[in-house]
Amino acid sequence: MANDIVNVEPDDSLKTWGWISYILHLIVAIGAVLPGAQASVALLLVALLIDFIKRDDAAGTWQATHFSWRIRSVLWAGLLYILTAWLWLLFLVPGWIAWSLISLWFLYRIVKGMIRMNGSRPMEPKDVI
Repeated sequence: MANDIVNVEPDDSLKTWGWISYILHLIVAIGAVLPGAQASVALLLVALLIDFIKRDDAAGTWQATHFSWRIRSVLWAGLLYILTAWLWLLFLVPGWIAWSLISLWFLYRIVKGMIRMNGSRPMEPKDVI
């Protein structure tokens, strides 16, 4: 049947890229929370690269908020890891606690974004940080 051509809307393509990014972020987030299950930083960088490249394509759509959400999640987590790195050098347990909390926060943000993406809903303005 020659007339059975699948028409992929730009919105569908963005959603596919968004899901790929969310899944990569999720793998990294779970790896950060589970001891001994560290995922590669390369996965995080690939996901972040996808988000930066596709963010302009998503401008003006409900999905733009998801690309920004994921970028901000990574940048904030990275900053928090850097700011608390000294705890590892001076005190092992407080460093572990701080990084565990940051990792749980990152996992929460990724899961929250995935739930909203699944419902085809943008991230809300109150969800800035």
